[in-house]
Amino acid sequence: MKLNPIVRFEKVIKRFGDNVVLKEFDFEVYPGEKVVLMGPSGSGKTTALRVLMTLEDIQGGLVYIDGELLWHERKHDKLVTASAAHLRKMRRKVGMVFQLFNLFPNMSVLRNITEAPIHVLKIPRAQAVKRAEELLEMVGMSAQKNMFPVQLSGGQQQRVAIARALAMRPKIILFDEPTSALDPEMVGSVLDVMRRLAVEHDLTMLVVTHEMGFAQDVADRVCMFDHGHIIEDGTPQEIFSAPKEQRTQQFLNSVLNRENSAASPTVTTDEQA
Repeated sequence: MKLNPIVRFEKVIKRFGDNVVLKEFDFEVYPGEKVVLMGPSGSGKTTALRVLMTLEDIQGGLVYIDGELLWHERKHDKLVTASAAHLRKMRRKVGMVFQLFNLFPNMSVLRNITEAPIHVLKIPRAQAVKRAEELLEMVGMSAQKNMFPVQLSGGQQQRVAIARALAMRPKIILFDEPTSALDPEMVGSVLDVMRRLAVEHDLTMLVVTHEMGFAQDVADRVCMFDHGHIIEDGTPQEIFSAPKEQRTQQFLNSVLNRENSAASPTVTTDEQA
């Protein structure tokens, strides 16, 4: 039996002024899929994630999460703009890990993770703390639970951010270039955590990244964005070994050239990352 998509964009239009970033955009993701989104800056991939997270609204089309409309509600057989209460309810289905961590600087690691479950989900504090400690162990950050973000490296902050997103028990987790702000020696530990998530948990994952090795290891599908459309969609083997579109070939070559020029021998330790 074919599953219904957990994420669906139907003819979505997103503009910033006169710039149309998503142009009648169609896209589906199925429960448990791990999908990597790639493409040049401004191609629409991050905007698609921000629309799902309700950080950007839309000017046309429909978005569904888990079978429910995101930006609209049905009232008396008519579609109306979603209320704030509806958006809050839908937002709980989705977690997001940002490029720049977005941790609360005045809160300890543990409190960063427990704050939303306690105040948004109304989970008892003891239960929220227990869950947070389990997640910190999973991402290798148990020893730092009482530290503050300023005391952590970038890689450590990003692992805390992943634990924070998981603490809300989302059905879908979004990653917006989670390693691009990290020093090269810190990237590996974050990617390792993401690999564990992909293998050990039944989460739906959408990942904007240029980490081709990660995409090959983990993704069920790779989608190439260009000018507000997905121009190529296939398995990592199909996209990386035999891309059909010239634009995909050009993009992959540019990424590989950047990686080769930046490559240098490093030693990564858990303390560094």
